[in-house]
Amino acid sequence: MREVLAQAAFQLFLERGFERTTVDDIVARAGVGRRSFFRYFPSKEDAVFPDHERCLAEMTEFLAAADDGDPVGAVSDAARIVLRMYAANPEFSVQRYRLTREVPGLRTYELSVVRRYEQTLAGHLRSRFGEDGDGALRAEVIAASVVAAHNNGLRLWLRSGGEGDPEVAVDHALALVRAAWGRPAASAAPAAPAVTEVSAAPAVPFAVSGGGDGDGEVVVMVARKGTPMWRVVQQIEAAVGEN
Repeated sequence: MREVLAQAAFQLFLERGFERTTVDDIVARAGVGRRSFFRYFPSKEDAVFPDHERCLAEMTEFLAAADDGDPVGAVSDAARIVLRMYAANPEFSVQRYRLTREVPGLRTYELSVVRRYEQTLAGHLRSRFGEDGDGALRAEVIAASVVAAHNNGLRLWLRSGGEGDPEVAVDHALALVRAAWGRPAASAAPAAPAVTEVSAAPAVPFAVSGGGDGDGEVVVMVARKGTPMWRVVQQIEAAVGEN
């Protein structure tokens, strides 16, 4: 039923537009009642992303069983779970990407989903590096790095219309993260790579993404705590050269 409702919703979003489609329209297309819809989805936005809850649960289970010896490798591999979810249905993934670009509310919702993945990765890293001080800071920065790298490669594939192998770009981006941060949990802070600072405000490093020229350059996004997520993403995309 969850899949039937999601398919009905997405078909209507493509036909009529997201804003012009109501929950009543969706349940009528699916042939069920309103209670059935809200049993599976709290809102219309959730119906656009029906697979993320399952994917998040799979990621959490994967990290719980991960080897303690390579925490950066573990969170990088966990990010590939999300990639495989997108790659399993290229047509739907590309259509959803285009719809999300057109509807600001869906973009905001998507950012909240991305943040949940990031928090899951950061939680795993804090359990290895420590909950306080530099250990917690390192966990947050690496988690943001992995998410930024994964999303950069994924979006390249989505913008191409789902052509080719999405793992190529994602693996390349994640390799840059591992090169910069991939040291055992017990070691000291990672060796400092060449850094280009995007914002010099006195704040916590919020996100890191590998430079694209292959020389180990790292771009660091710095933002004050409480900065709106859309502003952070805008700055990251500008730094890595995304249109």
